[in-house]
Amino acid sequence: MSDHRRVTTGRLVLTAPAPSDLPELHALHADPRGYRYVPQGRHTTPGQTERLVRGYSGSWARYGLGAWVVRSAEDGHLVGMGGCSVRADLAWNLYYRIAPAEWGRGYAHELAGAALAAAHEQRPDLPVVAYLQEANEGSRRTAERTGLRRVWRGQDAGDADPGAVRLVYADRDLDDVVLAAFTSP
Repeated sequence: MSDHRRVTTGRLVLTAPAPSDLPELHALHADPRGYRYVPQGRHTTPGQTERLVRGYSGSWARYGLGAWVVRSAEDGHLVGMGGCSVRADLAWNLYYRIAPAEWGRGYAHELAGAALAAAHEQRPDLPVVAYLQEANEGSRRTAERTGLRRVWRGQDAGDADPGAVRLVYADRDLDDVVLAAFTSP
């Protein structure tokens, strides 16, 4: 198996998070523009970002893959964060958060493609799943362009807005147990 702690794509350098990345990652996750569809998910303290990174570090330690810090290969500036980490020992959760200044450049698709390939190499037996807000058209397009297909649509059980709709995209059919891991509160 490959070491996925540092991956280079055409325009990006993807690395496992380090403590020195925390200030930039907190700024990314605290930016309200990135949380338009899920405002309650925005980080208001650095501790929230530290917990997020610790969770991804657990996936790195156990499965050899987690979310990466995404930087420009050209000049090293932060583009975002994302990758695949294992949820509930059942499936890879595909995650991508791109800095608002970088939206519209195809970085999420480039990142998601690298994450899908790495997940399939590490644990091809696990499905890859993207769980997203229906209203987030950019996220939906990224999932579709990456080759995932919609396998579920329903109310977002974790959102205070009763009209919030979530979509589940996956690289294969999901059984009820895996689906419940992503859709149950």
